[in-house]
Amino acid sequence: METWYFVDSNHLSPALNMAMDEALMNWHREGKIPPVLRFYGWNPAGLSVGYFQKVNGKIDIEGVKRHGYELVRRQTGGRAVLHDNELTYSVIVSEQHPQMPASVKEAYLIISKGLFEGFRELNIKAEFAIPEGKLDTTGSAVCFEEPSWYELIVNGKKTAGSAQTRKKGIILQHGSIPIDMDETKLFDMFIYKNDRIKERARKAFSDKASSINSLLSEPKTFDEVKSAFKKGFEKGLDLNLQPFTLNEEQWSEVHKIAEERYTNDEWNYSR
Repeated sequence: METWYFVDSNHLSPALNMAMDEALMNWHREGKIPPVLRFYGWNPAGLSVGYFQKVNGKIDIEGVKRHGYELVRRQTGGRAVLHDNELTYSVIVSEQHPQMPASVKEAYLIISKGLFEGFRELNIKAEFAIPEGKLDTTGSAVCFEEPSWYELIVNGKKTAGSAQTRKKGIILQHGSIPIDMDETKLFDMFIYKNDRIKERARKAFSDKASSINSLLSEPKTFDEVKSAFKKGFEKGLDLNLQPFTLNEEQWSEVHKIAEERYTNDEWNYSR
């Protein structure tokens, strides 16, 4: 059994959340820390857009601001995700790790075993998605509309969305595990030609995605979900998770990255 660091950073701003993932990648690359599993929430709620995703003409920036949310651009690709009442996870591990396949798709499967076991801890019978045909054919800006390889689905509906990047030898995979989902607010974040098309998209979305509490008779809290997925990752990846708390100097580095990149309009809107 291998020991990884476990970072429970609770609820942070969107900029600080993205900055902490980047800082942890840097420290692991420098050999200062072992691989990391991190759990976190968002305060205020945030809309994260993919590294290559276009904002202008796709994202309703006024809609984001109207709800008091903040937009942030991720290091990872993919489509936009509304992070509200959810548990978000990050896995930071070297590409050279003996358990990590060279293929992004196969590495997804390894890491997603932690998610699979987390759902089992909640008595939710999830399955790995094996998409048929070409993905991303909808042209939608909304992440949860299509499952990717080895993401988790329940009754054919996506229950966790993940994205992965590899930078200078380090894998970052992070993902969203919705506890509750507000579809009306979600679709206020995106630009549609008219309200009729938006409403049709919202109704179709209900058939494609589900949250934890929509699958359970007794609703779960953030802490209960966090506890279940911590056990899930320990079991699924055969890990001993050692709590790790950032010191003052490390927090200062996280804030510096947030200020330079993730609160910067040029990074968030104009890439």
